[in-house]
Amino acid sequence: MKGLVIKNTGSWYVVRHDDGTTYNCKIKGNLRLKGFRCTNPVAVGDVVEIEVKADGTAFILSIDERRNYIIRRASNLSKEFQIIASNLDQAVLVVALANPVTSTTFIDRFLATSMAYNVRTVIVINKVDLLTSDDDSQLLEAVATLYRTIGYEVLLVSTVTGEGLDALRLSLRDKTSLLSGNSGVGKSSIINCLVPDAHLRVGDVSQSHHTGMHTTTFSEMLDLPGGGCIIDTPGVKGFGTIDFKREEVSHYFPEIFRTSAQCRFGNCTHTHEPGCAVLQAVEQHYISESRYASYLSIITDENDDKYRTSPR
Repeated sequence: MKGLVIKNTGSWYVVRHDDGTTYNCKIKGNLRLKGFRCTNPVAVGDVVEIEVKADGTAFILSIDERRNYIIRRASNLSKEFQIIASNLDQAVLVVALANPVTSTTFIDRFLATSMAYNVRTVIVINKVDLLTSDDDSQLLEAVATLYRTIGYEVLLVSTVTGEGLDALRLSLRDKTSLLSGNSGVGKSSIINCLVPDAHLRVGDVSQSHHTGMHTTTFSEMLDLPGGGCIIDTPGVKGFGTIDFKREEVSHYFPEIFRTSAQCRFGNCTHTHEPGCAVLQAVEQHYISESRYASYLSIITDENDDKYRTSPR
C-alpha cells in the first residue's frame, strides 16, 4: 500500500495511509543498496510503498518520484548529503537578528539551495520584539528591504506580541511547508502558536556562545488547523551547499543573474573580469555586499561563518 512519510527519527519512520492509519516502518534492506549517497534515503514528505507483515511489522519498499526536495551537505563526512524534506509547496526560513543572530551567509545559502531545487521560500524574521533600539530598527528595515527588493516574501514575527502570526498563517494555509532555520531562532515557539496542541519543547539560547541549543531532534509533519501542514526539522548551525556547478551559482542569486546579462563576457565569473556588470553593481551598491560575499563563499566553498556583514 502507499502512504506519506510524516516522521523520521533516524532509525524508523511513521507512514500515514490515506485512511489515517499510521505505521511505524523500517527501511527494507535492499533499499539502502540502490546508490543513495545520503544520510537518509527516505525523508518526511516522501510518498512510499510499504509492506505490513502478519506480525504487524512494516517495511518501506520503494519511494515514489519526488516533485522536489531540499538538501544540505551532511555533517557525517562518510555520506554526501542530507535530504531535509520533499514534495514541498514552499520553505519557510526562520531567522533572527538578535539572540541568536542568523548570518546573512546562512540565509543566502539556504535561499540559493531552495531556488536550485525549485522550492519557493518565505523569510520569517522572528523575535522582532527584541529589536528595540534605533540601530536594531534600522537593521531590521535593511534586512527586510534587501530581501523584499530581490523578490522574497518577508514576514516580521513575534511570538511574544503576536505580531505577524496572522500573516504567517495566511502564507501557510493549504500548503506543505518546510520550517527551517538555525537552532534558537524560535521555530518551536512559532509552531506552538500555529498548532496549539503540538506542545513542543522550547530551548534556551546559550549565554556564552549566543547560539541556540537543539530542542527538535527529528523531522515531523504537523497538520495546521486552518489547512495545510508544516514540516518541523532540527535546527542547523551551518548550511553547506552541494551539487552546485561553479558557473551556475549566479543563477540562484536573482539580482546577480539579472545583472550578469550586461557583463562583457558570457562566461564571466563576476570575480575579476573586465567589463563585469556585477562587480560594478556591487561597487555602486545596486547589489548588496553581503549577498555578493555569500555568492563568493559558495563558489570558493568558504566557511559559513566567515561573512557576517549586515546588508547594505
